[in-house]
Amino acid sequence: MKKHTTAMVLGFLACLSTVPADAVEFKTKGLWQFSFSAGQKNLVEKLGNRRVNSNDTFDARQRIRLQLDAVASEALSGTVYFEIGNQLWGRASQGAAMGADGAIVKVRQGYLDWLVPRTDLKIRMGIQNINLPRRSNLLGGLVIENLDVAGITASAPLSEQVSLTGFWLRPFNDNYQGATDGRGAGYLDNMDLFGLTLPMSLSGVEATPWVMYGMRGRHVLNGDNPQKIWNDGWPTSTLGSNPFGYRIAGDTSKAWGSMFWAGLPVGITAFDPWNFEFDINYGYVEKMGRYDVGVYGDAYQERAGTRREGWVVSALAEYKMDWGIPGVFAWYASGDDGNLKNGSERMPSIAPWSKFSSTLGGNTPFPTGYVDWSCNLVGTWGVALRLRDMSFIEDLKHTFRAIYIGGTNSPKMVRYANKRNDVEAQFIDNSAPRGYNGYYLTRNDALLEFNFDSYFKASENMTVGLQLGYVVNMLDHGTWQASDKTYLGDSAAMQDLWKATLYVGYTF
Repeated sequence: MKKHTTAMVLGFLACLSTVPADAVEFKTKGLWQFSFSAGQKNLVEKLGNRRVNSNDTFDARQRIRLQLDAVASEALSGTVYFEIGNQLWGRASQGAAMGADGAIVKVRQGYLDWLVPRTDLKIRMGIQNINLPRRSNLLGGLVIENLDVAGITASAPLSEQVSLTGFWLRPFNDNYQGATDGRGAGYLDNMDLFGLTLPMSLSGVEATPWVMYGMRGRHVLNGDNPQKIWNDGWPTSTLGSNPFGYRIAGDTSKAWGSMFWAGLPVGITAFDPWNFEFDINYGYVEKMGRYDVGVYGDAYQERAGTRREGWVVSALAEYKMDWGIPGVFAWYASGDDGNLKNGSERMPSIAPWSKFSSTLGGNTPFPTGYVDWSCNLVGTWGVALRLRDMSFIEDLKHTFRAIYIGGTNSPKMVRYANKRNDVEAQFIDNSAPRGYNGYYLTRNDALLEFNFDSYFKASENMTVGLQLGYVVNMLDHGTWQASDKTYLGDSAAMQDLWKATLYVGYTF
């Protein structure tokens, strides 16, 4: 049956789009994406005599997305969104080996849209895509970006310039498989998020202040939970305090812990052709006990706190010209102070996706698997020159970026990299959840990225792109390779990153 799943879905959508229904109109949308990539993914080439770069230099991937809307009226509709892939060509488990047999059809979204009678209140309920407010020309979403999650959102206009949106999301519930307190599975293991956003559009100024409060049970994603949840521990690495581990809660008698975020993205276009943007984000995760962490290769244990609190600010200035839009942007994020006893000073997040570039960032139309992780920029600072939307030939656009990225974390934090796997997960292992946690950079480290992306609109529905990227590796040798303090060893060989990706996309 598995080998026919894709055909069944396609046939189902085709039938629904042609069979009439009483007062219901069926609409379909689709997206086919292909990438052919070559690159070097790892910042570390060798540890002693062992070569750690075991990834293929080249791979090919594809993904298909299909959306069906059942529209009864402007006040009532339902949507289901299927995804086939991401498929690495040749991999049997993803249905892309010879024979193409694999269970790779996923329901990404399924929700209902309806308008409360005789009001302007719009409701969306079900599994839906959520983005917290951010400026698209800056870093992207640092707390939640492009997240498919179950919940309810409600929005209504307050005036012609101001509207209000509220939401309740439930990312996790009933995933806990064991209990240490005499209770059965599924106890105190849900996470709930409640938020408000206030989009405002005034003369030449756009702003969307927002706040989000969260609560989590002590068994949601703690270190005793044997249930692996998405990418082997996500999002424990973005909520917990350990820079190289995924523990979210230690020994605690607290049943629930609080979380809080707030943000203010602002865009100023009143001085056209100038465009100015800035964004401020803050996050806090309540302390839920303490835990043991190894120091200097487990030479001794230290009690660490689980509290996490931090902030990120970013700003952009750009000038629109006939041939393109040159600009500069910069950011600064709080970093760890070197003492895990008081927790972490990096901003927590749920599902970050920093779209600041197409190599170390996630600004790509399709994840290729080559370096372009949706990198979390907490604990870093940076400055960039960008020339975007350059066009000298009709239907062909280019973007060039030069980005310097430094760390704001204390170099003393490396002493907690007490296992070789901790370091490999950061700079070597491309299967680790690095994309959500981000590279851990100290104040002694830096990366210098260059990328040049070109996209050609071949037809109304087809786009062809070429992405070229290179990253100069400036990790500090003395910080990461002190043989008496980490397992990385002073014989490690560093290397630069690079990638080249050909992209083909078709939409209808």
